[in-house]
Amino acid sequence: MTGRRGRVEKGNVSVCYAATSVKGRPKGKSEGNPSEREGNEGEAMNATLLQPPLSPFQRATAGDQKLISLLRERKTEEAWETYRNSTHLPNPTCLSRLVSQLSYQNTLPSLTRAQSIVTRLRNDHQLHRLDANCLGLLAVAASKAGHTLYAASLLRSMLRSGYLPHVKAWTAVVARLASSPDLDGPSQALSLFRSVSRRLRRLPDPAMAASSQPDTAAFNAALNACANLGDPAAFLQVFDEMPRFNVEPDALSYNTMMKLCCGVGRKDLLVFVLERVLLLGIPLCVTTLQSLVSAYVELGDLETAEKLVQAMREKRRDICRVLRECNLDDQDNDNDDDDCVFEKLLPNLVDQSGNEAEPPLLPKVYAPNTRTYTTLMKGYMNAGRVSDTVRMLEAMRRQDDKGSHPDHVSYTTVVSALVKVGSMERARQVLAEMTRIGVRANLITYNVLLKGYCQQLQIDKARELLKDMVDDAGIQPDVVSYNILIDGCILVDDSAGALSFFNEMRARGIAPTKISYTTLMKAFAYSGQPKLAHRVFSEMDNDPRVKVDLIAWNMLVEGYCRLGLVEEAKKVIQKMKESGFHPDVSTYGSLANGIALARKPGEALLLWNEVKERCEVGKPEGKCDSSVPPLKPDEGLLDTLADICVRAAFFRKALEIVACMEENGISPNKTKFTRIYVEMHSRMFTSKHASRARQDRRVERKRAAEAFKFWLGLPNSYYDGSEWRLEPMEGYGTTSDSV
Repeated sequence: MTGRRGRVEKGNVSVCYAATSVKGRPKGKSEGNPSEREGNEGEAMNATLLQPPLSPFQRATAGDQKLISLLRERKTEEAWETYRNSTHLPNPTCLSRLVSQLSYQNTLPSLTRAQSIVTRLRNDHQLHRLDANCLGLLAVAASKAGHTLYAASLLRSMLRSGYLPHVKAWTAVVARLASSPDLDGPSQALSLFRSVSRRLRRLPDPAMAASSQPDTAAFNAALNACANLGDPAAFLQVFDEMPRFNVEPDALSYNTMMKLCCGVGRKDLLVFVLERVLLLGIPLCVTTLQSLVSAYVELGDLETAEKLVQAMREKRRDICRVLRECNLDDQDNDNDDDDCVFEKLLPNLVDQSGNEAEPPLLPKVYAPNTRTYTTLMKGYMNAGRVSDTVRMLEAMRRQDDKGSHPDHVSYTTVVSALVKVGSMERARQVLAEMTRIGVRANLITYNVLLKGYCQQLQIDKARELLKDMVDDAGIQPDVVSYNILIDGCILVDDSAGALSFFNEMRARGIAPTKISYTTLMKAFAYSGQPKLAHRVFSEMDNDPRVKVDLIAWNMLVEGYCRLGLVEEAKKVIQKMKESGFHPDVSTYGSLANGIALARKPGEALLLWNEVKERCEVGKPEGKCDSSVPPLKPDEGLLDTLADICVRAAFFRKALEIVACMEENGISPNKTKFTRIYVEMHSRMFTSKHASRARQDRRVERKRAAEAFKFWLGLPNSYYDGSEWRLEPMEGYGTTSDSV
């Protein structure tokens, strides 16, 4: 091995020497005879061979110098190739700069490369080689690319390692999480915000991490998370923390407070939020009034929304007076805890006495614009007022002010209204009109149309629209587009088509979301292919960009239960519990249907016992197990369990279940249960020659049967002492009514 290495080094050195000797030859000097040249080269060769080879440290240093030189010249692609071909791990400066530049490119391939560096360092326990700046940039890039969970995980890892990310970095991730449609997103956003603020409060000197201190944007992102959660107490906690960091709320902070009021159904407080903004002298803009219109629309109060828009059209400054007059009948609220929170958030609630205080005026007139009118149009659309939606669009076209003319959002709202009522031809006409007048449709417009075709079971037209969207409009589909198409395939029982769209989505480089995975699982579960659903579940579980939730577990249970595979479903539920998820009504409902299909009434008794225990959790006289949340059963679950028990003659349990239904305001189907009883149990008891123990069990079951007949209103011993002529039914009487 040593000799071979020496020959390689010798060859390399001789080539280098030959190049140097030619370049360094004095000008005009003859080359000399061959023997003289051979002698000179031999001496030089011997001198070179006497030099020691480069040590690994020297080679590493040379490689790092080359890498840092490429990075300084912004040759990121060449720098990546150099890093990838390197036999050693570059120094921290090179690694941090490479991750920073890859993250700054904001492309999926560059993000994947940056993540691979982090993964390598984490596996080698060398993550400390990266500085806080590059990790923060990577977190921002990941959140922009939709890898929000990865970004949040990266920031938490930084906090555990003692790093404090830049405020722009952690605010971007908090904002993305707060706006996530998944309730888990806002919760994680609030948790991340609290982790950073708690770490900052522990510092002896705030100047030590001035670049990490939260600003107004950071607090607004956290407030938005609280509003999306509908949690006034958490909102107040974040709001009260703003002065500790010398941050003042702005108009967006109070717009978010309007969103909170809307989320908790406090329509009566909206006007006081506007008045608070005016009393504090916070610079007002039209977005605050648009937030008011949006809140009233969201709460279904279109009348007040119309009056507000009309007052803006009339150039009135007494908007607060207008809203107070509309607010006279909305003062009742039974939640004292919310009242206490909002009194702290809005001191003017306490200051004003009986609405006698003069409401403040707007600093100037604010005219409605396109967004204001479009928001009102969405209200009409949600209320099913299609004609009003179209009429509003026509009115916007006739406006003299170009700022009020309809835009792509306005047209998309009309398209949505038409799709909602199944008028797909008119919706396509609106799309054609947009093209004709030069209003460019966007991805949302096409997604609305795709959903409409799928709901109408016109999958072929949805495929054609997808092709037109890409080829003619030049708009690339996103994960929402494919989720709609996958769900449409489920409606027409085309699991192969669903899988095809899923694979096409990934081939385009679009990362699946939780909805993508669970929708594909639904396709396989509904088509009787639970093993394929399980494979999709496993892939979802291994995808770091998504997090398995209860919906995915339930879909897996549903897949097995649809085939009556109760034991496999129970194994899934056990793994679900071990993973920290508690079964909900949907889980139990699927299992009950599976039990009914498999005709295993004994399993129904076990399930009912578990459901009954969960129903008792949280009751004053019930079992207090804080680790298990209470359960409120629905009609489907209880009706299925009662049906199984009645068919199996478990009348005592059936009475417990129907009593639970009545306690939860569910009316049992007595007609159905009467029919089952008459058809199956008019000849139900065993022979008189049965054993004593069996006769004793028969007495208990007969009492339960009489009680159930009494509940049904059939003739029984409780009415007149008479009994039906009950004769034994062959093969019956061997099943116990208890477990």
